[in-house]
Amino acid sequence: MNRPVILIVDDSPENLMVLGELLRDAYQVRAANSGATALRLAALTPRPDLILLDVLMPGMDGYEVLGRLQADPATRGIPVIFVTALGATEDEEHGLQLGAVDYITKPLRPAIVQARVHTHLALKQARDRLAAHNADLEAEVLRRMGENVLIQEVSILALAHLAEIRDPETGNHLLRTQEYVRTLALQLRGHPRFEAFLTPHTIDVLAKSAPLHDIGKVGIPDHILLKPGKLTPPEWEVMKTHARLGALAIEQAEREAARPVEFLTLAKEIAHHHHERWDGSGYPDGLSGDAIPVSARLMALADVFDALISRRVYKEPFPPEQARAMIAAERGRHFDPDVVEAFLATFERFCEIAVRYADSQEALDAKQRSLPPLGA
Repeated sequence: MNRPVILIVDDSPENLMVLGELLRDAYQVRAANSGATALRLAALTPRPDLILLDVLMPGMDGYEVLGRLQADPATRGIPVIFVTALGATEDEEHGLQLGAVDYITKPLRPAIVQARVHTHLALKQARDRLAAHNADLEAEVLRRMGENVLIQEVSILALAHLAEIRDPETGNHLLRTQEYVRTLALQLRGHPRFEAFLTPHTIDVLAKSAPLHDIGKVGIPDHILLKPGKLTPPEWEVMKTHARLGALAIEQAEREAARPVEFLTLAKEIAHHHHERWDGSGYPDGLSGDAIPVSARLMALADVFDALISRRVYKEPFPPEQARAMIAAERGRHFDPDVVEAFLATFERFCEIAVRYADSQEALDAKQRSLPPLGA
């Protein structure tokens, strides 16, 4: 086991010799006869475990040396004992106030020096062990938090895919709309109307919750959900119930949770209200304006844009530029005007996301083959 390193600092060769003879049998001893040399030796690896520092030295005195040691992150944790001929109480108090851990007066008494050195080395070793233990605990907490976040994200996607399995849309729709929502939120985070809500943490939770927007489709009968043509008015009324069904399912999960789960609150808002319209003509509750949750307003635009540019069995995709014009025309009617402005400002980013997570024809064909037959 390596012996502790002690740095002794004194401008008197006699004092350095006395301290060196006293300590070298049990410790590795470094000696410095000036403040500048002391700072250089203190920075060497391995760092000293303890410094015995004279106060009255020419040029740079012990007080200045201590100040410089404490100003350097690499040396501020090294305990320092002042060793000095200044024996007045106020001198001792001044040294301790500056950050020294102890104060030994000259002439030196070997038993006192050895006892103080042993005590402060033991204290440092205990502090080091505690710091290492705390670092290990923090690392374990971070690891477990990371696992919990991963489990949460996987659970969200699993639930979302439960709805997606029965939906003609592909799984990439979930990824695209998730990134569209994140993009809008990041663009609006500095806007006076949204900055209080769109904190970095809320944006992260909002994006994670977005894939659950259509979870209620699991409750829609196949003959309606999978119908390749236009729905009849009665069928459309059934289809619209997916918003309320999704909100009710998430609400049930909230009630059964041991404590409030933040992402479920936002997921419920999105599922329930992402088909509301700014002018109040949407469903299921006919909310208008700021009565529509911010999360749902962002999801509404993301969902419509993706629907417009995506191929479906009953329609060809619109070009992104045409979809942009169609959404811009709905400013103040379907969509919050400021959310539309954020969309227009980030349109190129929307196009990048659409390309990155584009559906291949093979994926669309495979999706159609995986769907159950109508009436099954």
